[in-house]
Amino acid sequence: MTPADLSRTVLHAVRRAVDESALHAPVPARVRVERTRPGGSGDYACAVALQLAGPAGLPALDVARILRERVAAEPGIGRVEITGPGFLSFTVDTPADSDRAVLDAVREQGVAYGHGDALRDEEIRLAHAPEVRAAVTADAVRRLLAAQGARVQVGCEEAGEADADVWRRLGVAPDADWAAPDAYGAAPDAHGAAADAYRAAADAYGAAPDAYRAAAPDPLGGSVRPVPAGATAAELLERLGADAARWGLLRPAVHDRAPLGDDLLVQGEANPLFRVRYAHARARALTRNAADLGFTSEPAAHEEPAAREDAAPYAAHEQAGPSPYTGPARPLLHLLADHPRVLLAAARHRAPDRVARQLEAVAHAFFDFHDGCPPLPSGDEKPSAAHRSRLALAEAAGTVLAGGLSLLGISAPAHL
Repeated sequence: MTPADLSRTVLHAVRRAVDESALHAPVPARVRVERTRPGGSGDYACAVALQLAGPAGLPALDVARILRERVAAEPGIGRVEITGPGFLSFTVDTPADSDRAVLDAVREQGVAYGHGDALRDEEIRLAHAPEVRAAVTADAVRRLLAAQGARVQVGCEEAGEADADVWRRLGVAPDADWAAPDAYGAAPDAHGAAADAYRAAADAYGAAPDAYRAAAPDPLGGSVRPVPAGATAAELLERLGADAARWGLLRPAVHDRAPLGDDLLVQGEANPLFRVRYAHARARALTRNAADLGFTSEPAAHEEPAAREDAAPYAAHEQAGPSPYTGPARPLLHLLADHPRVLLAAARHRAPDRVARQLEAVAHAFFDFHDGCPPLPSGDEKPSAAHRSRLALAEAAGTVLAGGLSLLGISAPAHL
């Protein structure tokens, strides 16, 4: 069970408790689950019971007990404890079960692994400044939001911008029905009541349009204004090409300057973009080489030990054997399990740089795993179950890298 799965499981338990009238409180939009701090109990913890105690008119401990009953029976949950004033502490199923669940999810969902519907109720209009970094950032944010179910419109604040045709070569295109916002931040004929209210208030208080626009809440989704690139789209395309230009524009946080030097084209480990794409290409090559050797991938399985009759109700986790994925595989598996949470956070914060950093971390962990636990046999060695399980992890890493690059609008070649 991934952190994102656990968050959804707890949220489902809250909905069930409310539907069954065990709780009388509004259902939160999401439940935050965090890894347990050193010395804490379980694998993950959340404070949703404390959050709901006030609205429910119950002590947090009572709310926690209501939720524990409903979470403990869910698949993937090994144990649920109540700690402190009402924190819920979760021990997920055995590492092998969790590992298999992550790898199966990646295999089933492909490059859409980590996509979801958490933002399905949101309609967002993003207006970007007439500048190449703003245009590329807005496009990446649109991809992230859409991957989480939001309905998004994106366009330039100024219609008819001369660089628009060149932007398209960078993968940026405004929506066909986009209308540039007016001075008050409103699109013509869109959100008319809110826009009229803003105008009326501005007129009543004698505020200048720009001043009021800065102070007023934005019902349309906001304006994308990162630190400008300092170069035009045409210059970047000619010097770097579309993929390297997009990476250079998106990798830094929007409040940081984007380094757009020729080092983005270096074919070596010092170039993060090359390292990410090379990791993906290497994962694809492993699949081809394995096929030549006559074997395919299969996530590692394990056998459950026999349970003792006197075992405690939540003791299954302690009785189970360790995961077959050990050593250098652990960091890579943790990153893959955390990937859905990273994508959702990147969408909520409109921060494509978070995805770029995640891909760098996955690539780094992939190479550590690849070198420490080779997925292919060497010499006269015969393919074994260990090789098949390692290949499954390598393929999952390649899939996550391809999906992440796609969200950034960057290609993921199978040969590099």
